This record gives sequence, C-alpha cells and structure tokens, in this order.
Amino acid sequence: MGLLGILVGLGLLVLLAYRGWSVLLLAPGAALVAALFAGEPLLAHWTETFMGSAGRFVAQFFPIFLLGAVFAKLMEDSGAVAAIADWLTAKLGAGRAMLAVVIAGAAVTYGGVSLFVAYFVLAPMAVALFRAADIPRRLMPAAICLGSSTFTMSALPGSPAIPNAIPTAFFGTTPFAAPGLGIVAAAVMAAIGMWWLNRAEAAARARGEGFGDDRPGAAEAAADDPIVRERAVASRDFDPAEIHRSPAAAAGPPILFAALPLIVVVVVNLLMSLVILPRIDTGFLAEPRFGGITLASVAGVWSVATALLAAILVHLALNGRRVPVLRATMDAGANAAVLPVLSVGSLVGFGAVVAAMPAFAVVRDWVLGIGGGPLVSLAVATNVLAALTGSASGGLTIALDALGPTYMALAAERGIDPGLLHRIAVIGAGTLDILPHNGAIITLLAVCGCTHRESYLDIAMVAIVSSIAALVAVIVLGSLFGSF
Repeated sequence: MGLLGILVGLGLLVLLAYRGWSVLLLAPGAALVAALFAGEPLLAHWTETFMGSAGRFVAQFFPIFLLGAVFAKLMEDSGAVAAIADWLTAKLGAGRAMLAVVIAGAAVTYGGVSLFVAYFVLAPMAVALFRAADIPRRLMPAAICLGSSTFTMSALPGSPAIPNAIPTAFFGTTPFAAPGLGIVAAAVMAAIGMWWLNRAEAAARARGEGFGDDRPGAAEAAADDPIVRERAVASRDFDPAEIHRSPAAAAGPPILFAALPLIVVVVVNLLMSLVILPRIDTGFLAEPRFGGITLASVAGVWSVATALLAAILVHLALNGRRVPVLRATMDAGANAAVLPVLSVGSLVGFGAVVAAMPAFAVVRDWVLGIGGGPLVSLAVATNVLAALTGSASGGLTIALDALGPTYMALAAERGIDPGLLHRIAVIGAGTLDILPHNGAIITLLAVCGCTHRESYLDIAMVAIVSSIAALVAVIVLGSLFGSF
C-alpha cells in the first residue's frame, strides 16, 4: 500500500498541476495522500517532514531567487536586455535570424537574467527577425529555448541558474564543477540544436512555408494568464505576473553599459568560487550559532549570490537613472521571487515526505540497481523526477535530498569526483523536465503565440534530444577519464 500511495500522490500532483492548480496546495495534499496510504502520522509529516524540508530549501536558496529576480527586472526595465538583443540583431541581421536569437538567449541567461524575463524580451526580437527572414513563426520557441534553457542552464561552467547551484549544497562543489565536461556538453547541445533548426528552416523554405500570420498581444496575454502563471512558477525562478508591474525605459543603454553587468556576474562568480572563498578563514561556520556547517555546503550559494549582488550594484551605477520608477522595479523583482521559491520548496517538501515512507526503500534500491553504475543511475533519477514534477530545480532537489548522501558514499568508495556527479545531476535535471507540461515551455509557447502542436517537436529536438546526447557524452567521458 505504501508504494501505491506514493504513485497515487505523485499522479495527483502531476495531473492537477498540469490543469493549473497551485503547487502550494497540491504538494502538501499529495504528500498527505502518500502518508495516508502508508499508515503514517499525517500531521507530523505535514508540519515536520514537509515543512522542515521546504523551509530548508527556502532558507538555503531564497537569496539566489531574490537577487536573480531583482537583477532580471532591472535589466528589463532599463532596456539593457532589449539593447543586447537589438545589438545582436544589427550585427547578425535577418540572414542569420536563428543564430541571433540563440546567441541573444544564451548571452542574457548565462549572465544571470531570469528565463522568463528573457522570454518576454526575446519573443518580440524573434518576431521581427523571423518575419524579415520569412522563417516560420512556429520555429521561434525552439530557437529561444535552445539559447536560454539548455546549455546555459545545465552545462556551461559557472552558470548562475538555480539548478547549477543546488548540487553545491549536497556535493560540496562549486558552480564551476567539471568545467571541461560542461563545455563539451554545451558544445554538443548547441551543435545538435543548431543543426536541427537549420534543417527545419531549410525544409520549410523548400515547402514554400513562410512566417505566417501575425499574432499581436501574445506576450501581454501570457503575462496575465493565471493558468500560465500557476504552471510557470514551479518550474523556474520568476513569477511572470510581475513582468508588467513596472514601466520600462523607452530606450536602452549603450551596449557596453548593457552587457557589463552580465560580465560582472560571470567574473565575480568565478573569483568567489575559485579564489576568494577558498582563501578566507571560515572556521566560524562550525560554531553552533551558524549551524555547525562547512564552507562546502554554502560556498556555491554564496558565490552566485555575491555575483548577482555585485551585478545589481554595477547596473545601478551605470543604468540606474534609465529605470523609470526604480522602487516599482525593485519591488516587482522582489515579489517575482516569492511564489517560485515557495512553489519549488513545496515540491521539495513533497519529495521529503515520499522519501520518508518505508516503501521508498523499493524505489531507492531500484534506482541504485540500474545498470551502468552510479553515474547512470544518478542521471536516470534526476531525469525521472524532473520529468514528473515539470521542474528541474524541484526534481533535482528531491533526488539529491533522498539519494545525495548515498551517491557521495559511492563516489568516495569508487573514487568518483563529486564535480562529475554535480554536472551529471544538473544536465539530467535539465533534460526531461522540458516535457509538454513544463511551466517554462507553456509560458514560452504562450509568449510566442504558438501551440504545442505547431512547435513542440522542434523544442523536443533542440532541448531534449540534444541534452540527452550531451548527458551520454559526459557519462562516457567521465567514466573513461574522470572529471575535468
């Protein structure tokens, strides 16, 4: 009965979340269903197991959610993201529309701009480019997805994306874990994704298929759609309802001023991870008032949070006067972080209750018994949980909460670098999370004015197939040569 309860609870969570029910209600409800079937104490699991785990996630990662959302809103309202997109459009032109959209998405998201903010800025850019080049509108979501939701989130070393920070707390790694393997994975994703996009464009031209009809107002409608919002907030780090809560500048800053804060994110993250934190005395963390922790458990969050804070300060110094109503922008950014972190934390709480069920031992043994060793089983576990929850962050945290210590023990026993575990876990979580029910995909399609039927196959090829190929490459290379 215990295993059946886990399956029933998970099924209810997935089904009702896809129909737009709030995860804040669904996650504790589904957790209580699992506990009920197992004959476990319901209130104890709700207030202690569920809320304890959800609270730890929020306490650990809210600084990144908060600073990331504020930075993204500042970049949007100052016109900096649009300025970067316009500059790339001018440099590459309509003749390389696909490449321009992919590069623009990669530049802003690797520099720390929230995925949803990138969507709402890149979609109008893509419309203009695709219309000028007469490329079918239906390919826009795939091009935006490739640049913003694949290699910059899970593969490129140092990415400030939440999923790349989560394993640092479990494996004692940094956001730059396994940098060589990350670059290889990014190259595989980008190469396969661009190959498919170019192939799809050529096939459309051969059929005489052009841009198609205009669909005005798609982005505004998506931002205000409550169903889109409920599906979106559990999958990423920005509440789309806050997109239009503050006015944006009529014109953006010069390209250098627009791009410099993005560069600051990468540089400060690198310095904090590899130079500054390893050299300072953090023995005070062992004191009871700080929880008796080690630097390894917080270094990743500290590095990314410091990088985002530095970028915010640089952006305010360079572009602050361009923001029409600074207080409204800052408030909207702060508010945009709250619902996503609570939603993902609720998914983590659900996972903690499931992992506490006696029947979960069957699931754990099945995962660890998958052929191919711990690298393969870790990839499968993160893929499956991210797919079921529709959230890379939620699925990844659930997997590592339940199995992280086991994998660290296996790594020590078999001489596996934790950095390799980190990179495989992140790429795995960013693969099958991009299924049709994923909130980010639903938002992207709505912003572009496209449907699943029109665009999802291309999204799956550039995001899922390319990421699976990259994951296989990392597992093979990591098994042969270790982490590098």
